[in-house]
Amino acid sequence: MILERVFDSLLAQAGYLVGCEITRTAIVIDPNRDVDRYVEVAARERLTITHVTETHIHADFVSGARELARRAGAQLLLSGAGGPDWQYAFAEASAARLLRAGDTIDVGSVRIAVRETPGHTPEHLCFVVTDPTVNDRPIGIATGDFIFVGDVGRPDLLERAAKVSGSMESMARTLFRSLRATRVLPDYLQLWPGHGAGSACGKALGSMPTTTLGYERIANWAFQIEDESEFVKEVLAGQPEPPTYFARMKVVNRDDPPTVPAPHELAQLDLTALERAVAAGAAVIDVRTSADFAVGHIPGTLNIPMGTSFARWAGTLLSYDQDIVLLADDLARIDECRHALMLIGMDRVVARGGSELRAAYRRTNGALQTVPRVDMRELSSIGREVVDVRGAAEWSAGHVPRAAHHYLGDLLTSMRDVPRDTPLVLYCHGGTRAAIGASLLQAEGFTDVATAPGGMGTWEAAGLPTEAG
Repeated sequence: MILERVFDSLLAQAGYLVGCEITRTAIVIDPNRDVDRYVEVAARERLTITHVTETHIHADFVSGARELARRAGAQLLLSGAGGPDWQYAFAEASAARLLRAGDTIDVGSVRIAVRETPGHTPEHLCFVVTDPTVNDRPIGIATGDFIFVGDVGRPDLLERAAKVSGSMESMARTLFRSLRATRVLPDYLQLWPGHGAGSACGKALGSMPTTTLGYERIANWAFQIEDESEFVKEVLAGQPEPPTYFARMKVVNRDDPPTVPAPHELAQLDLTALERAVAAGAAVIDVRTSADFAVGHIPGTLNIPMGTSFARWAGTLLSYDQDIVLLADDLARIDECRHALMLIGMDRVVARGGSELRAAYRRTNGALQTVPRVDMRELSSIGREVVDVRGAAEWSAGHVPRAAHHYLGDLLTSMRDVPRDTPLVLYCHGGTRAAIGASLLQAEGFTDVATAPGGMGTWEAAGLPTEAG
């Protein structure tokens, strides 16, 4: 048997290619929209992709399952569980085979057993893999968003992201029962999760790429709780705010994930063209580091630094109905950001620009806008209102005394009544979210906004007092 983990660090997401060495055929589980990667892996291993499937209707990226099946000429396999509200609308048109508990998938000599594991979502499946040419016992299980390293899939997304009112407690109870049902599976079973640390699909995901079911039984918090009500309380506590775009992804992936648009060159804008794009409603995103942005930027631009959280905040703060202009000083960073936006279905990236735009702005308008940076350890003595832009769970665990809490995803709404000339200083855990927030406020007309790089990490390392709750 051949196993390849295809990991995308921009999403902290893993898909898997499982192949048969005898027939040189393969199945891909949970492909994202960058289907070229799976095609390339199969070609490298001299495999033909004959089956494509996914564990559930994803919320954090556009699924590539339908497109990959179409490109490879493979059979598409989709969950038939979950009830009428969670059926794939395109299943019949794509001639997909619907899977339920007890079904098996044969990929050459490799046999895959289907398990229904609802809780994260109603239609969630897991795939137990056996290679009978070696042993008749299973070797591993692709768990998707059911069991992670050190955590389990959050059961609150249907209510908090997809707005299915009153669903999160019942989904948490369903998740508890799905976890207990894994008792029939052996400890030695390798566990191949769909996400790693950095994903918003859980609250405490570990960084190890794989684990075993036996190890999770002794180390994962979710397996230590025997009482259902206690589990419900714990699994719902402290979950991070879901990115805004999650709701859209659930609908897109259920109804019909769009294919990737044909590649095209981005127009390089001069200052006049940039101003026209802004006037037409385009979002202008400066993807340089927060330190570079703070030194000087064109007023009105939003700073979302390229990194592992770029897609999360782009999907939270940008509109799918807007054109997007990306600003960076090197093409490689532009390409990486464009790729990240493609993964979450933001396809309206229309133009780019770099240092020449800042130079043109200085010639035409004078000095660039800056973001003052202050020492995090001196917040208590600074004559500014202190704003914590972290999530609610982080705020409750401990924050700077006298700070006000304004979660970044809701910052403009929650601060709409604050006078625009109020002296402010924003902080988060390390500095990125504060930098994003400062750029948001400046673009909305706030005239005296600073950030405190280092955030709570620096504050706590200095032994300074915190408030909880």
